[in-house]
Amino acid sequence: MGAPRAWLRLLGSEVGLIFRRPRNLAMLAVLAVIPALIGITLLTFSGSMGDGPGGPGGGSAIFEQVTGNGLFLTFAALSVLVQLLLPVTVAVVAGDSIAGEAGIGTLRYLLAAPAGRSRLLAVKYVGVIFFCLAAVTAVALSALLTGLLLFPAGPITLLSGGTIPFLDGVLRIGVVVLYVTAGMAALAAIALALSTLTEVSVGAIASTVVVVIVAQVLGVIPQLSVIRPYLLTDWWNGFDGVLRDPVATGEMGQGLLVFAAYVVVFGSVAWARFTGKDITA
Repeated sequence: MGAPRAWLRLLGSEVGLIFRRPRNLAMLAVLAVIPALIGITLLTFSGSMGDGPGGPGGGSAIFEQVTGNGLFLTFAALSVLVQLLLPVTVAVVAGDSIAGEAGIGTLRYLLAAPAGRSRLLAVKYVGVIFFCLAAVTAVALSALLTGLLLFPAGPITLLSGGTIPFLDGVLRIGVVVLYVTAGMAALAAIALALSTLTEVSVGAIASTVVVVIVAQVLGVIPQLSVIRPYLLTDWWNGFDGVLRDPVATGEMGQGLLVFAAYVVVFGSVAWARFTGKDITA
């Protein structure tokens, strides 16, 4: 039982370090503020958005539903933030996890402890996953509270036309939070692998952001549609399957498989690099 306790202590220390950094707390605060700004904007300009899906205001069906039911603000906020701001936030934390320690010279002392490189790498990754969950939850809670304060709330009319009770809608928000967290965890695996390749955290962070932008650009080129199912970014908005009756578990399941594949591939790259890396500083 000593090894699990030691692992949990190391994990607790890593999670505490992540959530004590002012930079990380500031990013969480920004993520929590943006849904409120989106809600206020939608409330202010609701008269020019049209009356529903396909209305004269155009736009996304999810956004057009917000003014009629505040729960939809959660789905709308996540659909916006998952495109860039959430990935950037995750890239900063995950890209700094190894490269940051190496850059300031503390990685050598961490490896001097009898934790082992594989265990340390696993702790770093799990710590980032906790941050991913916190970031997505901050967005969801902020959007939920803002939506309930600014807009009516009640049974949800789904995009497929059916209606579900309010509490069922809240439960589906929980499913969305877990799905988006899984997508961000897959991106964190990429950032962690890049973090093991350099001692400059900015390089790992910037490289991760570039990967996200390039994937998004490739995803909108019609001639490259054949590769879209393999792009991580193409599945981040797959959570809209919860807004259908029945829930589109097939599509969301495929997204989770893609996320898992990225975690396995880039997690293996990170492990191979980190376990054989020469730490001299």
